[in-house]
Amino acid sequence: MRRSWLCCGWLCYGLAAGCAAAEIRVHPGAQLQVQIDAARPGDTLLIERGHYDAPVHISKALTLRGIGDPVIDAHGRGDVIRIGAADVHLQGLVIVHSGDDLGAQNAGVYIQPGADRAEISGCQLAYNLFGLWIEGVHGVRVENDRISGQRDHDSAQRGNGIQLYNTQGALILGNQISYVRDGIYVDVSHHALFRANHIHHTRYGTHYMNSYYNRWEDNEVDHNRDGLALMMTRDQVVSGNRIWANSDVGILMRTFTDSRVENNVVADNVRGFFLYDAEFNQVHGNLLIDNDVGMHLSAGSIDNSVDGNDFIHNREQIRYVGSQDEIWQGRTGNFWSDYLGWDRNGDGRGDIPYAAVDLLDRLLWRYPTARLLMDSPALLTLRHVAQQFPLLHQATVIDAAPSMRPHTRHWRDWIGIRH
Repeated sequence: MRRSWLCCGWLCYGLAAGCAAAEIRVHPGAQLQVQIDAARPGDTLLIERGHYDAPVHISKALTLRGIGDPVIDAHGRGDVIRIGAADVHLQGLVIVHSGDDLGAQNAGVYIQPGADRAEISGCQLAYNLFGLWIEGVHGVRVENDRISGQRDHDSAQRGNGIQLYNTQGALILGNQISYVRDGIYVDVSHHALFRANHIHHTRYGTHYMNSYYNRWEDNEVDHNRDGLALMMTRDQVVSGNRIWANSDVGILMRTFTDSRVENNVVADNVRGFFLYDAEFNQVHGNLLIDNDVGMHLSAGSIDNSVDGNDFIHNREQIRYVGSQDEIWQGRTGNFWSDYLGWDRNGDGRGDIPYAAVDLLDRLLWRYPTARLLMDSPALLTLRHVAQQFPLLHQATVIDAAPSMRPHTRHWRDWIGIRH
C-alpha cells in the first residue's frame, strides 16, 4: 500500500513538472500569433528585438516580455494587442499603429471585460488611436509606460491615452502620456490610484466622470487645455500634484462633493481652480500662484472648507458668482498676497477680514479694457465709494481671519514657470 502511494506521488510530481511554466524564445521573423497560440497558460514568451506583425489576441494567462524593445505593429488595422484572459503581463514592448476607427475603439492594448489583473509595464505605445482601452476588469496595473497618440489627427479625432471604463482597483503609476485627446479618461471606475504620472499636450490631462473613491497623487499635468477635469464624482483625494501652464483650468471640480483637494501647486493657468456646483469638500494647503484667476466659484459652490491655501500674484484672486457672501473661517486662514490688513496682536492672523470681490472687480470682469485705468483717480474713487455704501455691496468670498504669511515655503519657484 505504501509503495503504491509513493508511485502515485512520483507520477503526480512528474506530471506537474512537465506542465510547469516555460520560457519560450521568439525570434525575429516568427509569427507572433502562432507562438501565442502554441504556448501554455503561465508561459513567458521572450520576444527578441525585431519587427512582429499584429493584430494579436491573447486568450490565456501569458507573459510577453520584450528583449531590446521589439516592435509589435498592427499596420493600421484593429487593435495591436487584445487581451481576453486574466493574468496577462506585457513588459518592454513597443506597441504601434493601431487602426483609427473611433467607433471600434481601436487601441494599442485593448483589455476586455474579465481580463483581471492585467499588467502593462515598461512599454512604449505610439501612434495608436487609444493607448490602452481597459473595460470591465479588476486589479489592472499600468506602470512606467510611455504613451503618445496620433499627432497628425485633430484633437477630437484622437483617442485617449488610457481609457478606464467600469473598472475596480486600477493602479496607474509613473506613466508619460502626451498628444492624445484626454490623457486619462475615467468613467464609472472606482478605488483606483493614479500616482507619479506626467501628462502634457492633451485636451484634459485627466477626465473623471461618475467615478468614486479614487486617489490622484504626485502627478505633473502641464500644457494641456485643462489639467484635471473632475465631474459628477465624489470621495476623491487629489493631493500633492503640480498643475501648471494649462490654457484654461488647472483643476475643474464640477458637481464634485465630499472630497479632499490638498497640497497641490496650481500655477500659471488661466483659472487655477474652477468650482461649479461643488459642495462639502476640503480644499486645504494648496498654492494658487500666477494664474489669471486664482479660484472661480459658481453655481452654488458653497459649504466647502477652504483653509491654509496661498493665493499669490493671481491677476484676480477670486471670481465669485453668488447671491450672498461665502464666509471662510478656517484653523489657519488663507494667505492673500494683496491683503492690506494688519496683525496687532502678533498671532499671525489678520485683524480685519479679507473681501475677495467688490463692485470694481465685477466691473472689470465685464469690461476688461477698463484695466487700463486701474490706478486712475476715477476707479480708486469708485472702489472707495463702494466700500462706504452697503447698497453697493457685491456678494463675495470673505476670509474672516487671513494668514499674514504664506504657508508654502518655496512659492517663489513657481513665479513665471511657463518661461
